[in-house]
Amino acid sequence: MKRQRGYTLLEVIVAFALLALALTLLLGVLSGAAWQVRGSSDAARAALYAQSLLAQVGTGEAIVAGQRDGEFEQGRYRWQMRIAPWRDRTIATARQQVDPNAAGLFEITLAVQWGDAGPAQRLQLRSLRTAAAGEATLP
Repeated sequence: MKRQRGYTLLEVIVAFALLALALTLLLGVLSGAAWQVRGSSDAARAALYAQSLLAQVGTGEAIVAGQRDGEFEQGRYRWQMRIAPWRDRTIATARQQVDPNAAGLFEITLAVQWGDAGPAQRLQLRSLRTAAAGEATLP
């Protein structure tokens, strides 16, 4: 009697189980990669918004000391900007001599927050800008 060759039911079940395990691992890796791509895209968009806001200070608008805030994309990205006169903290004297005709130096602190369920991510930038004596406004 000739013996028939083929797969047993147990071998087919084991093969399907291994295939299901491999597909589960593959889908997990792909979903994690998609999440990372979205996160990096959101961070890049926040950096572009921050760059556009900082580019306007002192060029598109006068430098005004104070605090402002706003949002982009219907509240998905929120920003806060604080502009204050900069003082050198390394000088030991309490009174720094300020020439009224000299250009002023202002510190700009910009924080951009984003996230779907509240501000989960944050980007904070600090910069210095100069303003001529008549261009800047103090509070």
